[in-house]
Amino acid sequence: MTEDTSSYSEHLISTEGISHVQLFGLNDENLRLLDQAFPETRFNARGERVKLNGPDTQIAQARLIIKGMVEVAIRGNDVREGDVKTLIRLNGKAPKAITVDSITGKGDVILYTHRGEPVRAKTSGQVQMVKSSEKHDILFAIGPAGTGKTYTSVALAVKALKERKVQKIILARPAVEAGETLGFLPGDLREKIDPYLRPLYDALEDMLDQEKLNLNLQKNTIEIAPLAYMRGRTLNNAFVILDEAQNATNTQMKMFLTRIGFNSRAIITGDITQTDLPRKHESGLISIQRILQDIEGIDFIYLNDGDVVRHKLVKDIINAYDKYVLEEHSPMNGKRNSSKKSND
Repeated sequence: MTEDTSSYSEHLISTEGISHVQLFGLNDENLRLLDQAFPETRFNARGERVKLNGPDTQIAQARLIIKGMVEVAIRGNDVREGDVKTLIRLNGKAPKAITVDSITGKGDVILYTHRGEPVRAKTSGQVQMVKSSEKHDILFAIGPAGTGKTYTSVALAVKALKERKVQKIILARPAVEAGETLGFLPGDLREKIDPYLRPLYDALEDMLDQEKLNLNLQKNTIEIAPLAYMRGRTLNNAFVILDEAQNATNTQMKMFLTRIGFNSRAIITGDITQTDLPRKHESGLISIQRILQDIEGIDFIYLNDGDVVRHKLVKDIINAYDKYVLEEHSPMNGKRNSSKKSND
């Protein structure tokens, strides 16, 4: 009996002008994601084209996803694992054609750097941040390291300042030691604190040329300060960011949130799995989820390992730590520990 292959077909997609690594990642990581999503389809990427062989239904879906990947690459971005996963997920929900706007929303470029490079939301979690910040005065962005929480927040703040929606940007961080001692560091108080604020400077230096940044810092149009310096202030007409908020206590979190004045917006970012507070202090970022969850005008966005935009090993490290924490706190682990003690 001859096998019926009428429902199978072959299709070619041009990738002219796009490097193989930019589109498919190191060691063809993105191709492997496509193989997993469409197990009956074969993907053959050679030269400046991709050949697809498989069932018509899978071919139709895979074509949309690859075209979306090509569009991301054409706009100057490396296609990351999170992009591919988002395209696959959106395709499963919506049969209509997928474009990069399906991932990042209309007007996906947040702003252009002083070098003319676009800064855009690159993952579904970052897209949610951008959209939510347009609708809510206070936004909490919670997720692991490497998910672009700080960078996206600073980009939104700079955009608001450039569009004159706010008159100043205020960036704050708790000055909490990550297992280190602040006192032994050389220099005056500012020199001791600056290393804690360095990631905020790094993000700003990407978006503004040094001369403009220095001028804005001198005029206090952009202010970077430890969280403790916010006490007693009222922040009107400002875009306020509290970064590393997992290291803010409940008292500090309440203090910060009650500084928000008229025509101001705030984004609070942090990773609740990496608090450096002493054990006796609960992280204000953990408790705030229970306290403010039902208040209109406040939103919580949760990013995950799929939003990681750093080295691919960062996601593996996050997953390994999550697995370790689960195993350490599992009931079986408790029984093992008890059994060990009884045998000692």
